[in-house]
Amino acid sequence: MLASLVAAMVAALCYGIAAVMQAIAVRAASIRPAHSPAETGLSRVDPGLVVRMLHQWRFVASLGIDMVGFLAQLVALRRLPLFAVQAMIASNLAVTAVFASWLMHIMLTWREWLAVAGVVSGVGLLGSSAGAEGATQVGPAFQLALIVAVAGIALAGLAAARLPNPARTPVLGAVAGLGYGVLAVAARILPGFSPQQLVRSPASYALAAAGIVSFMLYASALEGGSVTVATAAVVLAETTPPAIVGVVFLGDTTRHGLTGVAALGFGLAVVCAVALARFGEATEEKKAEEQKAADQQAESASAQVRAAGRDPSTSTAC
Repeated sequence: MLASLVAAMVAALCYGIAAVMQAIAVRAASIRPAHSPAETGLSRVDPGLVVRMLHQWRFVASLGIDMVGFLAQLVALRRLPLFAVQAMIASNLAVTAVFASWLMHIMLTWREWLAVAGVVSGVGLLGSSAGAEGATQVGPAFQLALIVAVAGIALAGLAAARLPNPARTPVLGAVAGLGYGVLAVAARILPGFSPQQLVRSPASYALAAAGIVSFMLYASALEGGSVTVATAAVVLAETTPPAIVGVVFLGDTTRHGLTGVAALGFGLAVVCAVALARFGEATEEKKAEEQKAADQQAESASAQVRAAGRDPSTSTAC
């Protein structure tokens, strides 16, 4: 159990760092102006976005970090219920906030420090109250339903991409979050990790498809709107639905008599993670502030030069 808890926190750490790096890569590779209104009928998911991001070292490095996080998530899902793992992974925003405060000198308000403490407390409550993963076995119909769900999410994402702002970003983020939720459920029910088991299991294909579709939709949400709004929508959609699926279909439970503690921990971790959603763009925010300060300094210097050129005392008499 302890190893699974540590694995879940490692996954949160990796996902938090990778999210910041990907937010920078998305904005650098985007051909759509940030925060510009989406043109109804012309807005779409841009397949070339990922291709352009592959030319950036931050994005390539973030994929490796994401892979480490995913492997840690798999380890956690083998022993912990879905509701615990998903809430712990949502705590990656607290990790990112502290990381930004420490290394990038971004000031956290007292409310944000309180939210960080709330995430840590919620994760602690979950860790102390979560029972072992459920033992309920699912059949091929459940696994095929996951594939159908991914197809529905892809269609919903294409429709959401055509929405005008400000609705486009949160809806795309929520749809992407549902995809990440399907990914977590599929990872949980994998029969094993040998090539023979993976090839024969529909859950393997659902997992791969959900990962690709969700990433594309999340990148599109980041491309055309606020990363804070997109990240908050993802957190809400990727935590609650899988938790419900785990309890209803997979037999996830808490330790005897600690259901209320687990519910409190889950709610506290998710709500406080949403409060920290702006740190999905922490690095870019810092960069934007630095660029604004540099522009203001350059403008001030230019104004001084122009003023000096108009000063008669600086002119040379003929």
